[in-house]
Amino acid sequence: MVKSLHILNGDSTSEILKQSDIEGDVIVWREMLCEGPVINDVGSDAFWVKRYEYFENELGVSKLEYFDNTIKELVKIEDISQYDEIVLWFEFDLFCQVNLMALAAYLLKYYIKKVNYYLVCTGKEKGKEKLQTLADYSSKTYQRLYQNKIKLSRSNLLFAEQCWHLYVENDPKKYRVFNFNKNQKFAYFQLAIDQHLQRFPSQNGLNQIENKILEIISLGVSDKKMIVRELLFWQRKETVYGFGDMQYFQYLKNLSDYYSFKNGFIALNEKGKELIL
Repeated sequence: MVKSLHILNGDSTSEILKQSDIEGDVIVWREMLCEGPVINDVGSDAFWVKRYEYFENELGVSKLEYFDNTIKELVKIEDISQYDEIVLWFEFDLFCQVNLMALAAYLLKYYIKKVNYYLVCTGKEKGKEKLQTLADYSSKTYQRLYQNKIKLSRSNLLFAEQCWHLYVENDPKKYRVFNFNKNQKFAYFQLAIDQHLQRFPSQNGLNQIENKILEIISLGVSDKKMIVRELLFWQRKETVYGFGDMQYFQYLKNLSDYYSFKNGFIALNEKGKELIL
């Protein structure tokens, strides 16, 4: 019998997988490397220090909580010799694709030739207009996703690692000249990087998300939760960020100089109004 290790993009995928008839051990990748400081050496002490400091200082997640939920889970990857196959379960969006690049770099540090590596990556689905997430599938259809998994060679993982190093360098000029579609096994790297380029400052100094937040506020909203709901709706319709509430609340926090509360509503102040004129 094949002994499998499934590395999943999040806890919601884990819950669906548990209800399927797919066997194997599970690791949940609880990180969001598309936000905060990163370095090339994934899984090193310096890498974890930068990440838990970011989570603690910027997001209010304690070091102990970060260790228990993230580091404690991911260090299991360092001992994969007992498995016949490693299956990576990720989605098309920026959030997942950056994590996938980093995971490939991490796996290469402990690469074992006899282990087979596979990718399940949802996105385009025949007969579906919008790109599909793993949450769009039932536990019964997970078996089909598993059967159609893509075999990854060491050279495929090396390409993903190269993409990770480019992401860490974060040079928009290099993003624009590098062909992230060069390796067909990773069908959504280019889409994700194209979206990431929208996070660089525009002419008014703000990026696409920040400008969208000010636009939403200018239309009249009563609280931050309403702004985040609008952002999530916009995200599903027009972008492939794949962000959650936490990230958008952080963007709102960083933009606090541009709006204030007035008569029960959030309104742009003079500084904010100047940016959207």
